[in-house]
Amino acid sequence: MSRKNEGNVKVAPFYSFAIAWVILSFIFPPYRVWGLLATAGVSTVTALIVRAVSNRKTKKTVILSPPTVEKKAVPEVKPEAKSYGPQIDPILEEGKRALAEMGRLYSVIGNPEVKEKINEIMRITDKITQDAIEDPSDIPQIKKFMNYYLPTTIKLLNAYDRMSAQGINGENLDKSMKNITEMLDEIISAFQKRLDSLFANQALDIETDIKVMNTMLAREGLAGEKDFEV
Repeated sequence: MSRKNEGNVKVAPFYSFAIAWVILSFIFPPYRVWGLLATAGVSTVTALIVRAVSNRKTKKTVILSPPTVEKKAVPEVKPEAKSYGPQIDPILEEGKRALAEMGRLYSVIGNPEVKEKINEIMRITDKITQDAIEDPSDIPQIKKFMNYYLPTTIKLLNAYDRMSAQGINGENLDKSMKNITEMLDEIISAFQKRLDSLFANQALDIETDIKVMNTMLAREGLAGEKDFEV
């Protein structure tokens, strides 16, 4: 409640007493003792009634502030990664770790030639890893690739990173770094061959489908002048 309203509540009984006194002075003779007593009594009662009513209205108009509700932080729920089964999931996890490490090496190694080779190795590695989903029969070959070839490649890249970070030239350092750079070309070629070999089963299935299609087309008299080559 404002100070102005609070002041009005305090003086209201006095105003009511004065007003009642003036009005009652015309009703009861003020020159008589009983008239003065009646006027004073009724005015006092009027003032008390106005005071009581004013206090009651004041209490009713008090506005209570709503209690402050503390907001609790809602924990972020991350969606669970899709599972492809106990054989494929470990391959995908290992592939993610390998790609993350090669990505880190790509960012810290300054040699543009080596960075380009790392980028190509990462591209092929990702395709080999994803093939486990497309063709689970390739899992034995993929495991062999990830258990030796991929870790050894990352080991060589880490060695190159450590040597290049020395910032000095030396016969042994230069020779080792050159050998690793040349070896990366061999690794890219080997990874490409491994990826190609993973499609051997699919290629065989395609050849079988083409042969069956050629046979059916010939039997139905729908074949052209030349069969599809397999």
